Amino acid sequence: MVGQRSRSTALPRMLITLAVVAIGTLVAVPVCMAIGYVIERVAYRPLRHAPRLAPLITAIGMSSILEGAMYLWKGPFNLHYPDLLPLTRINIGGVSIGVKDLIVLTLAFVLVVAFTLFINLSKLGKAMRATAQDRDAAQLMGIDINRTIAATFFIGAVLAGAGGITYGLYINSVSFDLGFITGLIAFTAAVFGGIGNVVGASIGGFVIGMIIAMVSGYFQGGQQWSDVVVFSILILTLVFRPTGLLGMRVPEK
Repeated sequence: MVGQRSRSTALPRMLITLAVVAIGTLVAVPVCMAIGYVIERVAYRPLRHAPRLAPLITAIGMSSILEGAMYLWKGPFNLHYPDLLPLTRINIGGVSIGVKDLIVLTLAFVLVVAFTLFINLSKLGKAMRATAQDRDAAQLMGIDINRTIAATFFIGAVLAGAGGITYGLYINSVSFDLGFITGLIAFTAAVFGGIGNVVGASIGGFVIGMIIAMVSGYFQGGQQWSDVVVFSILILTLVFRPTGLLGMRVPEK
């Protein structure tokens, strides 16, 4: 009776969990898309023909503005995120793996595959690649540069919303400055894997995540040294292989 009762209550809880995650995603993704559109229109479009350093400085400034807005809204506290993912663990080949870890890995794999197919096969994806390679030539071929870049910000905002929801469900705690160190690690993963290469960035993120886990788990005081190791990887990559693991070598203009 106890086993049947637990099984009968497990299914409604799972359905409630899926419904809450779906509703949260439907709310968060449009908000992120709207914020991405405003940022592109206000902060980046006026700098379309500015030197490359200007958008980089603008990105840092917009990051600080968003963190300040979250600080004013929620304060300098760690906020509890709903604990909706199962905490059970399964054994695979003598290794214990959490179910939530498998969920995150599966979701990341699906997003990487879907985004790679979109970039390589869709008309908008081809326009995005052409714009990234040579903006003037893409415009001469009839590509609307402003619309393509705005669509890129929209897609990036969607992925950011999905990533933020997944991260919150996994960590179960968020704060106003959470995106700062996470963004730096993501940038390091993109540089390590290859700027402009979706598969390379995902591989870079996986490798850096494994390195952080090993440094934090197997060395005394490793939690404090993990950031040092990550940025050391960034510096070494920029010095010895600026294109990253899977990045393309392009001629200097």
